[in-house]
Amino acid sequence: MYFHDKRLQYPVRVETPDPLFARQLQQAIGGVEGEIRVCLQYFFQAWGARGPNTKYRDMLLHTATEEIGHIEMLATAVAMNLETAPLSLQESAAEANPVVNAVMGGERPRHIVEGMLQRHLLSTGLAAMPTNADGVPFDCSHVYASGNLAADMYANVTAEATGRTLAVRLYNAAHDPGMKDMLSFLIARDTMHQQQWLAAIEEMGGSAALPIPNSFDQALERQDFSYVFLGTDATGAPPPEGRFTTGPSMDGKAQFSVMQNTALGEEPVLGPARAGSGAQAEQIGKPPGM
Repeated sequence: MYFHDKRLQYPVRVETPDPLFARQLQQAIGGVEGEIRVCLQYFFQAWGARGPNTKYRDMLLHTATEEIGHIEMLATAVAMNLETAPLSLQESAAEANPVVNAVMGGERPRHIVEGMLQRHLLSTGLAAMPTNADGVPFDCSHVYASGNLAADMYANVTAEATGRTLAVRLYNAAHDPGMKDMLSFLIARDTMHQQQWLAAIEEMGGSAALPIPNSFDQALERQDFSYVFLGTDATGAPPPEGRFTTGPSMDGKAQFSVMQNTALGEEPVLGPARAGSGAQAEQIGKPPGM
């Protein structure tokens, strides 16, 4: 069960509305790095969390609910930046080109920007949409909820890292002080969320809990390949030396080593195509060597 508060989690102020910045903010809402993604990711991880300790489920629910507030802030910011958006293609054509060149480096064709503005007008009445900056609807393909808490925490660190990277880029692109202030808050929250997921990983045992899942008996895997870095240079040149090629493995169970990758299997030979499959007549018969 959830409750709502009409007040925003953090103030959203726009002194100089910028329709093109509204388009950029859409990436932070419905992009692969955006707030819809992490909100749903944390919710589904929580709803599927099993085990006697509910602490991590509760933590996920708290943060997922916070992320709803971030979506609300960004949606409000988009709407406020669209308040002076042109209401006709003629207006946007006259105004968009120099701004696009300044903000996007001239790499975005004008008709793409105009199309996004018109969609904001026609579909939402100049409000935010559950899409990325190109108007592609969010489709949940980047929501990761594996049912393994440790795996999910690592996925969450990545999600917050890419989200913070996007927020920093938006901060650097923003000219309005109110937008910079809002983004500084979201960047700070991304900092905390990275830290909390890493803290949860440490609490679960950190690198000692590797490999994930730790419930699988490693005696059943081909352990001669478990801690070997495979070099794949066709000339046989060794891979670059690093922490991943020498010394103790991250879980402390073995030593890293290096081996040139070689083909251990044979060239695959598939059976003939079946009659009625729509293949060529030459494909329906015995394969070579049989």
